Amino acid sequence: MTERSTSRSWRKLHRRTTPFVFAFYMSAIMALLMCFVITAANGGINTDYLSNVFKAYRLAMPVAFICVLIVRPMVTRMVALTVHSQ
Repeated sequence: MTERSTSRSWRKLHRRTTPFVFAFYMSAIMALLMCFVITAANGGINTDYLSNVFKAYRLAMPVAFICVLIVRPMVTRMVALTVHSQ
């Protein structure tokens, strides 16, 4: 292993954190996209648009994170029931 790959490996989180990291990234991206769309639908795109998006995002992101943590196991089971395994 090179020194560079060792330092990158050292910065990675343990495999046990995978569900939480997945939930964080998924909720961050989905909440931001939804805030862009819903803010535009409700108030239009004006000079305060980005400010309004980020105000909504401050509430939406933590809520989305908790929801993904709760819903992910159910969705995993539903996918297992719906999709053929190898």
